[in-house]
Amino acid sequence: MNLGVKDAAGLLSVSEKTIYRWIKQEIVPAYKINEQYRFNRAELLEWATSRRISVPPEALDEAEASTQPLPTATSALESGGIFYRIDGRKRREVLENVVRHLRLPDEVDRDYLLKVLIARERLASTGVGNGIAIAHPRNPVLLHIQRPTITLCFLEEAVDWRALDRQPVNILFTLVAPTLRIHLHLLSLLGFALRDEEFLQVLLRAGSREEIFASLRRFEERLNA
Repeated sequence: MNLGVKDAAGLLSVSEKTIYRWIKQEIVPAYKINEQYRFNRAELLEWATSRRISVPPEALDEAEASTQPLPTATSALESGGIFYRIDGRKRREVLENVVRHLRLPDEVDRDYLLKVLIARERLASTGVGNGIAIAHPRNPVLLHIQRPTITLCFLEEAVDWRALDRQPVNILFTLVAPTLRIHLHLLSLLGFALRDEEFLQVLLRAGSREEIFASLRRFEERLNA
């Protein structure tokens, strides 16, 4: 736990008052140690990115020297794939079925991945609104994944995901990345993509794979422009 309240406020470019308000609302991952609140830097950045809170670009710099280029959301989705009619009436059941569909190397422990995805949900729901959630581990490095993937699943029936807007989830992205830098980059890209009206509408009507990829490519072209 390497950050105090002042450090956390500086990292996210908000006031200390805002940090204390988030703590009181129990929405930010904070730990009380010797009567003082402490934060894990990686957890805090992941939380902020998944909540679409603006994170200064310099905050995403990693100490590790990574030469791996940052992927596009389209390339990560191509690697992860799109699946329809995934069963499950509860979060755990859905995640169990999703993990079975993930395109992962044989050496990846799927049972362990399921456990870390569930642990992340217990920390705070990954529901982002509009019936959409972005499942992901708290610490991607522990999975020893070499290739970043985004997997999109349309659920057979909407499931209570304990999202802030209280809407049940029927669209689930699952993000797996080899480094924290790529993990946060893809979370940020997805967050921006879900604000794009064209891409959002294609998702909400469960469009075809071709429509989804075409819409996502157009979004990234507009973003890059």
